Amino acid sequence: MNIEHAVISGWLIPFIRIMQSCNINIEAALAACDIDMDEVGDRESRITLAKLIRLLNYASERAPGEDLRVRLAENFHPSMLHVLGYAMMSAETLQDSLDYIVRYRRIVSSLCNVRLNEVPGGVEFSIRPVRIEQRIVPGLGLREAEVFLASLVKFARDLVQTDLTPLCVFLEAEAPLAEPDALQAFFNCEVHYGHPHNALVFRREHATRKLFTHNPLIARNHEIMLDEFLSRVDKNDLVNLVRCKIYDYLPGNTPAQGDVAEVLGMSLRNLQRRLSEQGTSYKEILESTRKKLAINYLEQPHLSLGEIGYLVGFASVTNFNRAFKRWTGLTPGDFRDKQPATQLN
Repeated sequence: MNIEHAVISGWLIPFIRIMQSCNINIEAALAACDIDMDEVGDRESRITLAKLIRLLNYASERAPGEDLRVRLAENFHPSMLHVLGYAMMSAETLQDSLDYIVRYRRIVSSLCNVRLNEVPGGVEFSIRPVRIEQRIVPGLGLREAEVFLASLVKFARDLVQTDLTPLCVFLEAEAPLAEPDALQAFFNCEVHYGHPHNALVFRREHATRKLFTHNPLIARNHEIMLDEFLSRVDKNDLVNLVRCKIYDYLPGNTPAQGDVAEVLGMSLRNLQRRLSEQGTSYKEILESTRKKLAINYLEQPHLSLGEIGYLVGFASVTNFNRAFKRWTGLTPGDFRDKQPATQLN
């Protein structure tokens, strides 16, 4: 079974910038690594990780004295990750931003196992090996994981604090023989080498600090776009396809399971069976979608509770109140009262 990583082609952007600054012939480099120029221009396309590795090695050979892992991280911009990057910027905290990568990891890579866990003193973002049919597939190559983690540190420094340092970093790679190591200097924290997986631990005060770019309305719109994008990237993800159809029916209507099945070209029984195989049900998807939307809308002070109920498909405020209390244990009004005032841009 041939299993190969494919990543979003936006990662070519920093490669292009670096090769330009190092006077490396871009067309020759892409041709040598079997990369089509069309892949550079199409932000929704994917490129195999093997090609990016070849490109990294190609550029490194032609830029002696440069640590391209650090250069790539320094050139990171959220736009490289398509709409996912902008959703990350509009999240409330760095922890919420990293959670977007976990939730929409298939946009970043076709084969990626990332986790976000609470650890003593901080929050750990980890890239772990994938198990497929009894075979262990690395989460990323050693150098690629280093670039990805360093890019997340650059992102955090841009949005949280320019001199931010992680609590610690764990890398699968062996410790460098030469000192000083540019990557370790970039992290500016304790780096543990030879670890079972790659991970980045942010200090809790940094992970939970509110981002100045936070905008709940924009975040909600980006989530809808992400679900639609994911349905295009991975047409086999039935849960996201169903969620996108629910978005289409809202506001004002409660989409029936049979109607969604018909739009997807499936029988009701087939839809129920396939969702069950994925460990969920139509009712669970509908409830979680409405709950998430309602919470996002409640952060918008200009929306009345009646308007929010309508936007998430309830015919009356009473029904909306009853459902929201079932979801959260609070009425929508009590939930809103407990939230800090949000200043929208």
